[in-house]
Amino acid sequence: MEKIIIFDTTLRDGEQAPGGSLTAQEKLEVAFQLEKLGVDVIEAGFPVASPGDFKAVLEISKAIKKGVICALARCLKSDIEAAYEAVKKARHPRIHIFLATSKIHLQYKFKKAEDEILDIAVNATKMAKKLCSDIEFSPEDATRSEHDFLYRVIEAVINEGAKTINIPDTTGYTYPQEMYSLIKDIKNNVPNINEVVIAVHCHDDLGMAVANSLSGVLAGARQVHCTINGIGERAGNASLEEVVMAIKTRKDVFGSLYTSINTKEIYRTSRMINNLTDFVVPPNKAIVGRNAFAHEAGIHQDAVLKKHSTYEIMDPHDVGISSSRLVLGKHSGRHAFRERLKTLGFHLNDERLNKAFTRFKELADKKKDIYDDDLRAIVEDEIRVIKPLWQLNSFEVTSGTKIKPRAIVYLNKKSKSFNVVSSGDGPVDAVFKAIDKITGYKAKLNDFRLEAVTSGKDALGQVSLKLKIGDSVISGRGSSTDIIEAAVKAYLDAVNKLEAK
Repeated sequence: MEKIIIFDTTLRDGEQAPGGSLTAQEKLEVAFQLEKLGVDVIEAGFPVASPGDFKAVLEISKAIKKGVICALARCLKSDIEAAYEAVKKARHPRIHIFLATSKIHLQYKFKKAEDEILDIAVNATKMAKKLCSDIEFSPEDATRSEHDFLYRVIEAVINEGAKTINIPDTTGYTYPQEMYSLIKDIKNNVPNINEVVIAVHCHDDLGMAVANSLSGVLAGARQVHCTINGIGERAGNASLEEVVMAIKTRKDVFGSLYTSINTKEIYRTSRMINNLTDFVVPPNKAIVGRNAFAHEAGIHQDAVLKKHSTYEIMDPHDVGISSSRLVLGKHSGRHAFRERLKTLGFHLNDERLNKAFTRFKELADKKKDIYDDDLRAIVEDEIRVIKPLWQLNSFEVTSGTKIKPRAIVYLNKKSKSFNVVSSGDGPVDAVFKAIDKITGYKAKLNDFRLEAVTSGKDALGQVSLKLKIGDSVISGRGSSTDIIEAAVKAYLDAVNKLEAK
């Protein structure tokens, strides 16, 4: 068994993303959760950046009992001293220094020659090593650097005491095969590389951060830089949850490699970062997205109900999610629909199930999300009157602030069709009067209540009413995404109950 060290930079690189700023207290809370998650190295911040960041790193260093607390620094005396002062009270402190090595950075950012950059890297490593025994060095923009110069810099900083060499794909430029080859080339061309741990730090500008990180691991890297939910500069960093679960799930590829992450804390950690930052997790986000373990297609739902591994390569419990979700929508089949109704306490015979399923499909075409309360309303609507005498065919309503409301209602009774035009004080009153004309009843509306069954603009509305017809007071109920249609159904429900008597 060989361990992959998980280096979490949510509190440093993740926080650098626009809108991702956290207070010192929030950073401390995240650090406690990262400790609970089992992260090996927490990069707590960039102390020289601001007094607030310095304070946050210092507080995290004093509070966290497990793992390494790391602070970032440029190859400058002030940066390195600030980093040390911030982490020196940690049980296991680390200083992470970085310096760009690519030609484009040397020419435009530093305006320095290779030998000058090499001297800066060596002197900074010496300085940091005098303060802290655990030094990590990153040749920034390594994937766009000239290989021979990259080898020289890595060899030199290892000679000065660096314990970890991180290979950053700073701009998310590389691709998996290229990252694999680069790590292999470093191992084959840097004489003292076996004295250190090789790490990878990949950005997601081309959507390959996780793939590049895993390719680095397969090539021999044994530390991965990542963030919760993949947040970070520009398009973000490699996602911790994806890296960890890939290694855990694909044992056929990663063999004896493992991480110390308590995967059951992944979802909780993801939610915390989601709540503390302005970044919403996309529903289709791997591992922690709302739809990661959700199934709507009928074929998928039927198979998952029989054997979850038919369409799930991970157990949702392993990442801290209570269960898979069978999302009922227009693609769902009878099997999933029946199973959901059973969990809600409804056991319908085939005839009632088919009627309820038809209503469900009609509703699913009108709204995106079908909730349990929607299903209850549908089923209760259908099973209340088994064979209604009067059935709604359709209706049309014209209404506005400067016109008198008018309605045309089309009803069926047995094999006959009826339609009537009527006006009223409002659209609901107009359709009720039209129904009265067709049925011949003179009903008085005693009570009328409308409530949303579920939330959202496309919520299912439910109308409950009481009609006084002669000496009888009859209640009715109906539901629809159209409140006028819900009112018509409730009115007819009451009329049909009277007919049944």
